[in-house]
Amino acid sequence: MAAAGRAWRAAALLSPWWLRAPCRAYGAAGGAGGSGGGGRLLLGAAFALGGGAGLYLAARQRLREHSAAELPTGSLQLTLYQYKTCPFCSKVRAFLDYHGLPYEIVEVNPIMRKEIKFSSYRKVPILLANAGSPLQLNDSSVIISAIKTYLISRRNSLEEIVSFYPPMKTVSEQGKEVFEYGNKYWLMLDEKETKRIYPVKEVRVEEMKWRKWADDWLVHLISPNVYRTPREALASFDYIVREGKFGTMEGLFAKYVGAIAMFFISKRLKKRHHLRDDVREDLYEAVNEWVKAVGKHRLFMGGNQPNLADLAVYGVLRVMEGLEAFDDMMVHTKIQPWYERMEEVIQKAAVAV
Repeated sequence: MAAAGRAWRAAALLSPWWLRAPCRAYGAAGGAGGSGGGGRLLLGAAFALGGGAGLYLAARQRLREHSAAELPTGSLQLTLYQYKTCPFCSKVRAFLDYHGLPYEIVEVNPIMRKEIKFSSYRKVPILLANAGSPLQLNDSSVIISAIKTYLISRRNSLEEIVSFYPPMKTVSEQGKEVFEYGNKYWLMLDEKETKRIYPVKEVRVEEMKWRKWADDWLVHLISPNVYRTPREALASFDYIVREGKFGTMEGLFAKYVGAIAMFFISKRLKKRHHLRDDVREDLYEAVNEWVKAVGKHRLFMGGNQPNLADLAVYGVLRVMEGLEAFDDMMVHTKIQPWYERMEEVIQKAAVAV
């Protein structure tokens, strides 16, 4: 039913930006070659899959752009800085679309990242929000929780709400300093608001559990599956080269060198996350686990309408559309009915804007 809707997303091609969440361009800070032409081209090939150098050129058309200028005076004006197929960015778009919130999209060049030079936070998504005064929101789950809180409760300004999600400095497994948001899955509601949104405690606990699951587990299954074989990696880069308007030699270089690089990177990711030899099995198991959690008697985990967990899982899976991994998932798991319901409800909300 959604073949036409998927056609324009046939390039849902992924890169390993989610080695560290939220999305960050892989290896952007270093690598051999520096600013030399050959080194930069190799780096460009490594970024191309999933909104990298090639997609950046094509993304000037602003995929599914929403104009914040169309909002009434005094409304929430939003600008999303993103990589097109970053799963964390896709989560935010799914949330904004479902809630009918107009927004502008700025596609970030993952090599130079000039579009976010204004920010000391060098990852995406970044959401600039203006509800009377400009404000920068970082981290996909913080963005979603803060904006959802703002939509439900107008007792506090958006700036006050964002202050409830302070970044905490920590050290990653790789020994690098990163910022985490310990309460990012919480909505900052008073008792009355909480009971209206979450009639019983278990509803809130379930939503938070599966939002975290999408960030901590599901997202790490995407890249190894997309680059599972040289053929799949090559097919992905073939689209990028065609859509990215590379020169002839640049295109050949990006397509073949980039595909080979991503194929081997996917093997490293498989080892890092302790996946099986056939990574499809991990993807199928995870997806069926989600379907089982939703259950047979609910349209969505949120009941008759999606909740934040539904939107998170859908946003992550959506970036595989048009790829063999997505088609295999649809055939070999029970996800399709839920996925198509999600697709339909989000499309309806987006059209209504």
